[in-house]
Amino acid sequence: MASTSLSFPSLQLQFHTPQKTSSSKPYSRRLSIRPITASVSEKPSLQAPPTTVSPSQQPTQPPIRKIPGNYGLPFIGPIKDRLDYFYNLGREEFFKSKMQKYQSTVFRTNMPPGPFISHHPNVVALLDGKSFPILFDVTKVEKRDLFTGTFMPSTELTGGYRVLSYLDPSEPNHGKLKQLLFFQLKSSRDRVIPEFHSTYTELFETLEKDLATKAKASFSEANDQAAFNFLARSLYGTNPADTKLGLDGPTIIPIWVLFQLSPILTLGLPKLLEELSIHTFRLPPFLVKKNYQRLYDFFYESSGTILNEAERLGISREEACHNLLFATCFNSFGGMKFFFPNVVKWIGRAGVKLHTQLAEEIRSVVRSNGGKVTMAAMEQMPLMKSVVYEAFRIEPPVPFQYGIAKKDMIVSSHDASFEVKKGELLFGYQPFATKDPKIFERAEEFVADRFVGEGEKLLKHVLWSNGPETEKPTVGNKQCAGKDFVVLITRLLVVELFLRYDSFEMEVGTSALGSSVTVTSLKRASF
Repeated sequence: MASTSLSFPSLQLQFHTPQKTSSSKPYSRRLSIRPITASVSEKPSLQAPPTTVSPSQQPTQPPIRKIPGNYGLPFIGPIKDRLDYFYNLGREEFFKSKMQKYQSTVFRTNMPPGPFISHHPNVVALLDGKSFPILFDVTKVEKRDLFTGTFMPSTELTGGYRVLSYLDPSEPNHGKLKQLLFFQLKSSRDRVIPEFHSTYTELFETLEKDLATKAKASFSEANDQAAFNFLARSLYGTNPADTKLGLDGPTIIPIWVLFQLSPILTLGLPKLLEELSIHTFRLPPFLVKKNYQRLYDFFYESSGTILNEAERLGISREEACHNLLFATCFNSFGGMKFFFPNVVKWIGRAGVKLHTQLAEEIRSVVRSNGGKVTMAAMEQMPLMKSVVYEAFRIEPPVPFQYGIAKKDMIVSSHDASFEVKKGELLFGYQPFATKDPKIFERAEEFVADRFVGEGEKLLKHVLWSNGPETEKPTVGNKQCAGKDFVVLITRLLVVELFLRYDSFEMEVGTSALGSSVTVTSLKRASF
């Protein structure tokens, strides 16, 4: 998910006791093949337009109000907010409690890590779907060095370079590097669908073998290897197993990411230990230098054509390679590692009725297209597309956005307008913006057909890619260069799943990065 701010959730190493979600009875025998008479033929039962007034219907500028909240005493205020954020309240309750206290979705607060890593933790929080999008407007906000928020990791972790995610569009290299990623995606487009099918067929076969021998199988663990293999094969035409890197990529990357994000994570260690270590001091980059070099060598050896294009654009091969590594490992692999289990989780929880509807729609369309999965065919699957968009809406892989005000300006929520001064740091928590009850009906629920038919009008409020779903990434904005690629492969995940299975059962726990999904039953396709 290149060029997109990606901040992972807390690293909770104490796994919660899984809760079983039953989606179907265990598979016993394959049913005889029968023709599909319809896909999603009924009018979506869950789709309903919001009953509340949308932002477009409200006055363009509600009454001016002073931004509520404060930062507390220097040093003490940021530490208090950090303790509340990580331990005393937790992230969601931290924001909700301040919204309730100030009766506003816009307020002043501090964001971690604070002292001594971040010297400027003061932010203006934007926690609704109307104010949040100003963070995408690069004519009003600057995005320089704000990828991880109020601090920036050492460039020693990225070869000494400020990679694309930390560049503002006004910087000369931003356009060149983003253009390079567009070139990479375009040049690899013919490999994406076949390599995804091949790689995730391997994943499903692994799950089936584990189910047969252990009665359960970790989707999350299998997905890590599949995701890295797919990205290497599709984007670079290289199979990692045939190189010196071997199968080590998925184990090296999370440690490297940890060294960048540890100041804004929790590891499940005793509070005092975490506070005096990762929240107060940075982990030393030299500890991961050797393994980072292994990743760099792999990408350098696999990127000849892309590096040639980089030189043509005026970028050194070395800088280009560090950017390709970051875009692939941090953005794309990190996104797949976090988001794919969440997609399976939400679909699994929805139950067998949705599974049957998806299977009927997907198989009917594929059969009518000569048995082939193509981008054009997937455009004919409205329910499948809606399910993917709804997963992006309800649990976006990009929770945080930041931007520094370029000038004095007015920022409006649904209820009030606020004066923001030049140089102030704006912060947005996306899950609150994309679950804004004044925009989405049943905002906290996973509504599978929310974006079917008239529901497509709501796509402008799906914001995971550092921009609305209805807009496109360009060299002049900060929207994810791989936005369409990410949507495509998430659709492919759902399509491959329901071409192969009628339904599945699973257990959901908490893992190092988000949800841990363990499959307990897979019902092979019966029609």
